[in-house]
Amino acid sequence: MNRIFSGIFAVLALGGICVPAFADNILGFNVGASVGESDIHTPGDPFGYPGDFDEHHDAWKVSVGIRPISPVGADLEYIDFGHPSHFYNGSYDSADVHSTATALLGIAYLPLPLPFLDVYGKAGVARLQSNTNASGGTYCNVLCFPSFSYRQDQTNTDFAFGAGVQTKIMGLAVRAEYERINASGLDPELYSVGVTWTF
Repeated sequence: MNRIFSGIFAVLALGGICVPAFADNILGFNVGASVGESDIHTPGDPFGYPGDFDEHHDAWKVSVGIRPISPVGADLEYIDFGHPSHFYNGSYDSADVHSTATALLGIAYLPLPLPFLDVYGKAGVARLQSNTNASGGTYCNVLCFPSFSYRQDQTNTDFAFGAGVQTKIMGLAVRAEYERINASGLDPELYSVGVTWTF
């Protein structure tokens, strides 16, 4: 919860700094927020069961961006991919992953002859922080196995990319986006719908 408030505060603080500086908004300064669903998947799982850890969860992000000229822009984002968990059938074992990221993405807009519609791609880098927790309960078959737990914290800087479409009414835009971070051992994805406001 503290991480959520920290991300929101950082974006709002940056917005408060930038708005007076770009009163004429020659850089196309904007702020935005989105909600959606994440897909967190890892190659294998902590217990060696067949298949991968692949779970969905509610997710959200906030962003600040610029669009100095029509074809290009950039976004600075804070993404919370949620906290998915998995309970393994036939056992007392469970695992959960919580991932957040700060990403800087360049955006290229298609030159469409429709001023109210944008289709775009984005690419850049993301600083991904992931916390994995696993635990197993005591259970007996022929032998008894004691309970255990472990935690792994991982931080990576990796390539991030995505695509989206937005429709605009004056300074307000409604976006639908797909984004992914190609991290070693973890590839979180985000499908989201949100709004941005250009001052």
